Amino acid sequence: MSVKRWLLRRMPHPGAWLANSALLRPLAPYLGHAALWSLQRRKVALAVAVGLFSGLMPGPTQMLTAALLALLFRINLPVALACTLYTNPLTYLPLYYLAFELGKLLLGLNGELVMPPFPVFDGEHLWQWQHAVLAWTMHMGWPLVVGVPALGLALGLGGYVIVMLLWQCAVLRQWRKRKEVRGSD
Repeated sequence: MSVKRWLLRRMPHPGAWLANSALLRPLAPYLGHAALWSLQRRKVALAVAVGLFSGLMPGPTQMLTAALLALLFRINLPVALACTLYTNPLTYLPLYYLAFELGKLLLGLNGELVMPPFPVFDGEHLWQWQHAVLAWTMHMGWPLVVGVPALGLALGLGGYVIVMLLWQCAVLRQWRKRKEVRGSD
């Protein structure tokens, strides 16, 4: 089975999304563009890159960022949205720690700055905890501001290269199979 067929079976049909959702119906002129649903190798690879980059955006803005970038670059929207899902409550802190360390490295702050412990949520005072998380984030400052986009770009570039290579391998394998079936050299 080709990569394209595999993806087509798993992707939602754009008409179904746009017709069944009252929220999306006004956006139909923008979301109905064929390029947003295209399964060309470069568009899918760019969508993976955009999704991986957008996954590191703060809080609930990840899918919004991925959607806006997909609209801007006219790349596969569902793939871009799905690729943001690698961040979750279990992976978010390790990724931000990695981004913080990368930011320190890029800024030349080797041992001068230490990441403070993350505020613990007591289960009752959500508003105070949110302020503590904001203060925690602001304390990290420039290393985080530099590290998050740098890590996002690195993940996006890696995702792009991996998708391009895997897609090429799949196409070569299909050509070999076709050649074997036909019995030609």
